[in-house]
Amino acid sequence: MKLYMDGNKGELAGDLTDLAVTGNCIDLLSDSLEQIESAGAKNIRIDCGRVLKADVGGLRLLYVWMQCARFRGIELELVNLSEVLRQAVRGIGRGHGFTLQSA
Repeated sequence: MKLYMDGNKGELAGDLTDLAVTGNCIDLLSDSLEQIESAGAKNIRIDCGRVLKADVGGLRLLYVWMQCARFRGIELELVNLSEVLRQAVRGIGRGHGFTLQSA
């Protein structure tokens, strides 16, 4: 999994799965929150159009990252989700914790 940030926009790419999530990914997400906070951005759109697949473990990591952002006063909105990814988010029972772009 990779995360690219540019101002108030970001992009997730690759696999959001247990196998693809490594310590480097966790460090990347943590560093991204530091960068977002220091830039003063409060609303960030994360494009998920290049997420190839996801599983419960990857989605839980994404959920925790989004909650950490909220604790810092940053609202992350997931956009451009495939229908499969959208259903996976709802399927883990945490759809209420994700901010998704309206379909």
